[in-house]
Amino acid sequence: MIRERESHGLPGLPILLALLAVAGLIIWQLLQTAAREDGTPAFVGAAVLLLVFIVFLLCGLFMVNPNEGKVLQLFGRYTGTARTPGLRWANPFLAKKRVSLRVRNFESSRLKVNDLEGNPIEIAAVVVWRVVDTAEAVFEVDDYEHYVHVQSEAALRNLATSYAYDAHLDDQVSLRGNTADIAEHLKREIQDRLTKAGVDVVEARISHLAYAPEIAAAMLQRQQAGAIIAARQRIVEGAVGMVEMALEQLSQKAILTLDEDRKAAMVSNLLVVLCGDRNTQPVINTGTIYQ
Repeated sequence: MIRERESHGLPGLPILLALLAVAGLIIWQLLQTAAREDGTPAFVGAAVLLLVFIVFLLCGLFMVNPNEGKVLQLFGRYTGTARTPGLRWANPFLAKKRVSLRVRNFESSRLKVNDLEGNPIEIAAVVVWRVVDTAEAVFEVDDYEHYVHVQSEAALRNLATSYAYDAHLDDQVSLRGNTADIAEHLKREIQDRLTKAGVDVVEARISHLAYAPEIAAAMLQRQQAGAIIAARQRIVEGAVGMVEMALEQLSQKAILTLDEDRKAAMVSNLLVVLCGDRNTQPVINTGTIYQ
């Protein structure tokens, strides 16, 4: 693999001023010679060739912006990367390719995949990335920006098939319930694919997650049923605790002495009141539970 190495070139401003001064001096000499009309063809030819050479040297000047690198190649051979901001100068024969080192991001398209349980879902992600090795980005892959997009979507597909959309057990990791863990896994998955392209993944998070339209209604009913069951379990647990507390306090304070039949009747009445989804109607018992 081709690794990045530094090749900043020479400071461009002093060279620019020196070349302009020499070019100005040559032009001034040509004008003086033309005014005296005593110039020889050899002198004029040499002055013109020197001006052409100065123009050729000026072609070696290039600008490096902040958070930018210039990949330098000499006849196809990689010679280094210039990262020092400002006006620089290098061999005019060098080819200079600009590579941005700024942080960039993109949002993937909405992908339709099956989760771990086989349910079709729609998923999309936002990936924040930047180039950290210009040589790998330019020479190891054909188009590093397109490579980042394709590999990120491939990693997102692989992630979606590894987890269920929703968890049915407390210790199960799901796409909807464990967003932080899923984001970290997605970042690692993408980074493993983009390391060879000299790209560092700063952040990766899911931006869209939903069931596919053809099963969305059925999954909504399933979620509602699960929520109702969970709520009923919580209500029953609370009602049993309240009944237990009521019987315990009645016994401790000796308010009533209840036999097993009376306790069973009381428990039944309390559970009906506490667990019912409608308001109860009071009934006045003028007799006893045995009549």
